[in-house]
Amino acid sequence: MPKKKVDGRVRTLIENGIKTGTRSLFVIVGDRGKDQVVNLHYMLSKLRVKARPPVLWCYNKELGFSTHKQKRMRQIKKMQQRGVYDSESEDPFQLFVTATKVRWCYYKDSAKVLGQTFGCCVLQDFEAITPNILCRTIETVEGGGIVVMLLKSMTSLRQLYAMTMDVHSRFRTEAHADVVPRFNERFLLSLADCSAALVLDDELNVLPLSKHASSIVPLPAASESSAAAAAFAGDDGEDAELGVVASEAERAARLQELKASLEGTDVVGALAGCTRTVDQARALLMCAEAISEKQLSSTVAVTAGRGRGKSAAMGLSIAAAVGFGYANIFVTAPHPDNLRTVFEFVVRGLKALAFTEHADFEVVASTNPAFNQAPVRVTVNRGHRQTIQYVQPSDATPAALAQAELLVIDEAAAIPLPQVRAMLGPFLVFLSSTTNGYEGTGRSLSLKLVKQLRQQAGSSRGSSASAAAAGSAGVGARSLREVSLEEPIRYAPGDGVESWLYSLLCLNATEAPPLRGALASPSECELFEVDRDALFSYHALAEGFLHQVMALFVSSHYKNSPNDLQMLADSPSQRIFVLLGPVDAGSSALPDVLCAVQISLEGRISSRAARHGLKRGVRSAGDLIPWTLSQQYQDDQLPSLSGARVVRIATHPSAQRMGYGSRAVTLLTDYFSGRVVPLSAPEASDESAAPGRSGGAAAAGSSAGKSGIRSEALAPRTALPPLLVALPDRAPEHLHWLGVSFGLTQDLFGFWHRAGYNPLYVRHTANDLTGEHTCIMLQPLTPELSDATRDALLEADRPLPEAGWCNAFSVDFSRRFASLAATSFRGFPASLVLAVLEAAVDAAADGAEGGPFGPLGPAEAASIFLPHDLARVEAYARSLVDFHLILDLMPALARLVFLRRLPSVRFARLQLAVLVALGLQGKTVDDVASELGAPVASLLALFNKAVRKASAALNLAAAGEEPGDKSAGGSSVAAAAADKAGAAGAPVLPSRVRVVAGRSSSSSSAVPGARAGSGSDSDSDSDGDAQARPSKRAHASSSEAAAEVLRDPELARFAVKGSEEAWKKATAGMTVAKDLSIAVEARSAAGPGSAGKDKKKGKKSRAKKRSRPE
Repeated sequence: MPKKKVDGRVRTLIENGIKTGTRSLFVIVGDRGKDQVVNLHYMLSKLRVKARPPVLWCYNKELGFSTHKQKRMRQIKKMQQRGVYDSESEDPFQLFVTATKVRWCYYKDSAKVLGQTFGCCVLQDFEAITPNILCRTIETVEGGGIVVMLLKSMTSLRQLYAMTMDVHSRFRTEAHADVVPRFNERFLLSLADCSAALVLDDELNVLPLSKHASSIVPLPAASESSAAAAAFAGDDGEDAELGVVASEAERAARLQELKASLEGTDVVGALAGCTRTVDQARALLMCAEAISEKQLSSTVAVTAGRGRGKSAAMGLSIAAAVGFGYANIFVTAPHPDNLRTVFEFVVRGLKALAFTEHADFEVVASTNPAFNQAPVRVTVNRGHRQTIQYVQPSDATPAALAQAELLVIDEAAAIPLPQVRAMLGPFLVFLSSTTNGYEGTGRSLSLKLVKQLRQQAGSSRGSSASAAAAGSAGVGARSLREVSLEEPIRYAPGDGVESWLYSLLCLNATEAPPLRGALASPSECELFEVDRDALFSYHALAEGFLHQVMALFVSSHYKNSPNDLQMLADSPSQRIFVLLGPVDAGSSALPDVLCAVQISLEGRISSRAARHGLKRGVRSAGDLIPWTLSQQYQDDQLPSLSGARVVRIATHPSAQRMGYGSRAVTLLTDYFSGRVVPLSAPEASDESAAPGRSGGAAAAGSSAGKSGIRSEALAPRTALPPLLVALPDRAPEHLHWLGVSFGLTQDLFGFWHRAGYNPLYVRHTANDLTGEHTCIMLQPLTPELSDATRDALLEADRPLPEAGWCNAFSVDFSRRFASLAATSFRGFPASLVLAVLEAAVDAAADGAEGGPFGPLGPAEAASIFLPHDLARVEAYARSLVDFHLILDLMPALARLVFLRRLPSVRFARLQLAVLVALGLQGKTVDDVASELGAPVASLLALFNKAVRKASAALNLAAAGEEPGDKSAGGSSVAAAAADKAGAAGAPVLPSRVRVVAGRSSSSSSAVPGARAGSGSDSDSDSDGDAQARPSKRAHASSSEAAAEVLRDPELARFAVKGSEEAWKKATAGMTVAKDLSIAVEARSAAGPGSAGKDKKKGKKSRAKKRSRPE
């Protein structure tokens, strides 16, 4: 193969990176790019003093070549046997694969390489790369290493603008299928500004896109230190952001001074010599301080960006714990491969403490093939047995950690938050978390868990009693130490690749910029739509505005990942709105963004697709709310409605809780409801047809015909649409609803309910990532449509639902939520359950009095409660029995109260909270008292008052009567019901004891008004009269009582046939005795207690006759 001289700037860039400890980035365009990886790796190996650098090679599905070394050796052996093998003509790439340590990794498995370090990283299959993958892989390269991205052959780099990425399939929906790849354009343009990047063809010729290539010159050996210092200072003012103004030499001097001060310290002095930066040494000191105190309710949180030495600090801290005598140490991470650095520095730390491998400790590697021989245990046998054991996050249960003294959680940002929270127990915990980069939960960890620990530590610091009880408090009452690492260790400060990556993916936008002007009143602020073509055009002003918006999203929302930026740029259904104060027309500065809103257009799914999805239980990507609600309610018409889901809403930290978020939501609702008056004929909201977007693939093709790729220069587009568009200048989409999906909390639910949104769905299980239950709330829109618009929508087969179409779903949800409160939602606070239930019932009622279900009727009351059930409730209301006697009735009673089946009763808020907790959720009284912070006696008193009100209304409903008005004396409905119940204060109920007719017990007791004849036994008659004779007050309405009793089929057969008129007619002209007895034949068997008595009386008893007068 003929040799060709490579452009000297390629070698110079690699050499300068090695001298300064920074990384280099190469983008190779061409199908033979993989062959040039061999040459770049060869240059890197020759220029470095170290051994051949290991390689991380990432790909999507297929490599396109064989990497099996044994298979390649067999092929060479066969070629040698045939005599056709020529070592000089051996493929250099195959030699590279054979002689180099290469880690082959699928993109889907890229999370397994976290925490590892490589000298070279190769990324092929550009269409499968996502921002998350970029962060995971590029950040594993050490200083002086190289990153190589391979692109396929193309005639013009502008073809990347229109390249279809694999992730775009998840962005397309049935109604929004046209994806515009704005992210690729911005990615390619950003490479031109990266000082450590070169764009090459597959012959290593530098392409014109690398504008700074002419400034790449070798660094003189005498100025290496000054170059490193300049690289450390950085052009982007990174040190100014960190508050550090020092040279590399000054930092090294401070580190040496710190190490010297610790030389005489036991354990820590030896381990400090293994640290590389002052921040890392400070983190080691803080962990060692917590270890030496031996308070097993302490937490140390170490947070930093990628490559700052968190894992190394954790490894040295574990070695310090071994030195202080800790015996049971557990380490967890998303994957054992993530802990290679941790265990490596554990070994280094043990050796620094004069431990000898194989004599004093053993390192055990995993035999599981999936763990790739990663170390999982270190056993120390000096003095006493000490163990450092890896445990998977899913297995880190309280039972598994019962004997733990120290738990180290590395890469905690990549572990679901509920699992991290569940791991905290009565032992020392070290948390290591990446605050920005690949992860989607890093902000969640810092904003939620660390905030919770900080608040609890602050509250427990002032109370010695709570500190004494912290040993078994789990998450509660833990002391917290926090340390942040800023200095990079894996590569030198001021790394050009890091600056490019952080700028491209807005990873450095962690804090919102301060507001420059005074805050205007929310009523003076207006909402603007952001044109995404202009926002992602890589224009200087657009870049500043993009970082400002992303900083708001990151600082206000806990779920953020770099992939969100690509979705925001390319997804056809995404829209961005910003709330701005009054803008000075003469000012050229960017306005302050007070609130930013990201929405996603959803719905407009055909009925055929909806029925297909419901029938087969499948759903397509996107359209979160339509698919979720259609599956929950089994409705195939709901997905056909169009709507917009609020993905994120973020208010500036300096303007929170001042009404700006509510103002933004109100203006957004007015806009989509058609209440915003257009100033002129508004243009359609179609970003794909915006100015400057017409030069897509067609423009690329025409440009390619004029000039080749080697002479093509790219620059940001100049014909850009306005960045901000006023709402009156753009016609809104026709929507039927606005919705939101969020993790259910009291504050968020209150905010959206005040904005007019009603709950329609709460997920039964908690989210694996955040531990919260997802809640979907909807606000139906009823825009005023002209006749022409209505006709146009009907012609386009767009549905026009009737007003109040959402009420039926609210009725269904309120019933479901009330039934699930005792199971799926039992762990919710009572106040949250009450708020959700009231909001759902209000939406279902839609302003109608009495609630959506109507008042309770007598028949339905009889089907729910037996008369004796009502007697129990009445007895508890009068404080005659304990509350345990009616606990079985409370779910049904509370359900009637909260579904407003007893509309005449009004309860206090605290009474409703107690009814929710005890009735619907089934909590114990002690749990409710702890939750509400009230004594048990006070809660039971409130509960009794609430039951008294409900009992009175329930008795009236069972009787079919309307509640009366309060009298002048102030008597309530309960008092009126008490008067109705009788002088004795308790309802008169028939006994449920079925007895036979006879001397021992009279079955005629069940027949109201029956009286014993003269021939009856005196004792038996007296017993029967005592059981059956009704009270004087009830005797006044004996016919009504008899009708009630004769509903029992067992007693109906004893009823006297005929009427009073028929009796008078039959006895006309006869003398009828005043006292009349009717013979009753006892057909049932006598009970055991009466059998002897009847047999003893014998024939005398059976001969006694009772006859009707003739």
